[in-house]
Amino acid sequence: MAERGTWQGIRRGAARVDAATPAERDRAVDALRAFAILGVVLGHWLVTALVAKGATGLRTASPLQHMPWLAPISWAFQTLAVFFLVGGHVATRGHASARARGTTYGQWLTSRLSRLFKPVAAVLTLWTVTSGLLLLTGTDLATVHTLLKLALSPLWFLLVFAALTAATPLLLRVHPLWPLAVVLHVDLLRFGLGAPAWLGWVNLAAGWLVPFTLGAAWTRGELERRRAGWILLVGGAAVTAALVAAGGYPASMVGVPGAGVSNLNPPTLAAVTFGLTQCGLALLLRGPLRRAMRRPLLWAAVALLNLSAMTIFLWHQTALMATTAAALTAGHLPGLHTLPDNVGWVAARLAWLPLFAAALALCWTAFRPYEQGPRRPVNRKSRVIRSQPTPRNREKKAPHHA
Repeated sequence: MAERGTWQGIRRGAARVDAATPAERDRAVDALRAFAILGVVLGHWLVTALVAKGATGLRTASPLQHMPWLAPISWAFQTLAVFFLVGGHVATRGHASARARGTTYGQWLTSRLSRLFKPVAAVLTLWTVTSGLLLLTGTDLATVHTLLKLALSPLWFLLVFAALTAATPLLLRVHPLWPLAVVLHVDLLRFGLGAPAWLGWVNLAAGWLVPFTLGAAWTRGELERRRAGWILLVGGAAVTAALVAAGGYPASMVGVPGAGVSNLNPPTLAAVTFGLTQCGLALLLRGPLRRAMRRPLLWAAVALLNLSAMTIFLWHQTALMATTAAALTAGHLPGLHTLPDNVGWVAARLAWLPLFAAALALCWTAFRPYEQGPRRPVNRKSRVIRSQPTPRNREKKAPHHA
């Protein structure tokens, strides 16, 4: 009976969120952002292994290093291109809305970046204290470095995303082919003409600028026809397959320890064309997602995840590491502390995912106020359900910042 009452309470809460959402909001945008964040989280949990060395030491490893045939996992869960696509779309629309309301560029940018970086302070503070305590208790420096690298690795993404957001007024009319051409030429110089490896870091901006400017093109209404999505999906997949099969690019779309070339650090042409594939699929899914998001329970889940997107993104690696470190007291457990070199490890890792999710839920409970701010009165609408116009309504109503 209690379970039935709980379920009815959840349904009523979801119905309230659904009713409070303006009819003109494009829910597909929120759904794509939520899927992109979940993809990154699950991808990291599946391919990041912390192998025990000694009683307390840990080192990083990856099942992709020992089982290359698992590369398709990275195709499914390396979803950063979709996040940059949505980010470019929202930033471009938000900037236009801010100008229409008379908001200055500085005010708009401060609002955007504060939502990105407020949660970062909590992560940096906790890991500064944790690192100091680990060193004082005798943990070896290599293990502390491993943990810090994993915990703080999401910050590179935020820095690039913040830089592109700040440059939004300059990128409004940049065609995605221009940064794509930069990536192409950088790779030709690196891999074809023996240019220094550091030149590849030019692609850190140029590579993610491709989906970001695609998002701007989406805002301008240039990607509304389904043909655009199919061109990106089919063309991107074909070029990526050719680059992997004949161009010598790795099949994995994430970095693999010990590999000579990483598709992600810095981004390569293969990673960018694969991102175009994902963007094409995302554009094609807008219609089905809009229909799916009419279901109150689904929409409430997506709205909640969007409210906590940065908290989830910043703390998911900490949740994995906390679980792994706490379980060391029970010995070297399969799928958690053992070398990821067989199918048994994969099965065991899948069994650990609910525990990672529970640890992340604890982090979310503790640190979400840094992103969401103090709780608002129940009669005020949350920022996650502020108006976000669909293309059909864009001409009828000036878009609001989201």
